Amino acid sequence: MLTLDAVSVGYDGAVVNRAVTLELHQGEILALIGRNGVGKTTLARAVIGLNRVMSGTIRFAGADITALPAQRRARLGIGYVPQGRGIFADLTVEENLRTGRFIGLNRRPLDYAYDLFPILRERRRQQGGTLSGGQQQMLSIARVLLGGPRMLLLDEPSDGIQPNIVDQIGDLCARLNDEEGMTVLLIEQNLDLIIACAHRCVVMERGAITATLAPQDLEDPEVARRALAI
Repeated sequence: MLTLDAVSVGYDGAVVNRAVTLELHQGEILALIGRNGVGKTTLARAVIGLNRVMSGTIRFAGADITALPAQRRARLGIGYVPQGRGIFADLTVEENLRTGRFIGLNRRPLDYAYDLFPILRERRRQQGGTLSGGQQQMLSIARVLLGGPRMLLLDEPSDGIQPNIVDQIGDLCARLNDEEGMTVLLIEQNLDLIIACAHRCVVMERGAITATLAPQDLEDPEVARRALAI
């Protein structure tokens, strides 16, 4: 579904990702893992169209999207949940959710989000910025899903989130994959989350893909230490 062919990305002439080649198959949950600062978020932002590709090609569902703006990619079905959540703090929960319905072409009703995360129904009139970190992450994910994406790109969804909500996010990824065939690119460092829902892991070091692992390989402390510096 998503193919990166020798993709290089950078800022102000400095290369962060060097000739990254990566394939995410339809219906797969792929975890992109690595130490902080190795270029995972930079690559994610290139996939969604927020960072310019210096060289190489990005294809989504067979189409070359390398030069498309972010809004066109979103309409093709790439749903992006950024690190830090990126909700509208001054809007209510329901207003935040409604913005997600304007992005994709396969819009879902608000009840879809409320069924996934019942707490959002309870807090629907509350400003997004007053929610807990975990509730904001639920809101960010639900907002994207209301646009009906074909692929979900999650950047560090466990960052700053209490463990029980991390477990809910893992369960949700597995459920979306099982029930809807959702393809997921998961950028993550939480071992439990990776092992619980990923089908395959690729390791990034210094902006390049250096290894492919089975999630169960990370149960070995030495493998996890090398991959994630933990």
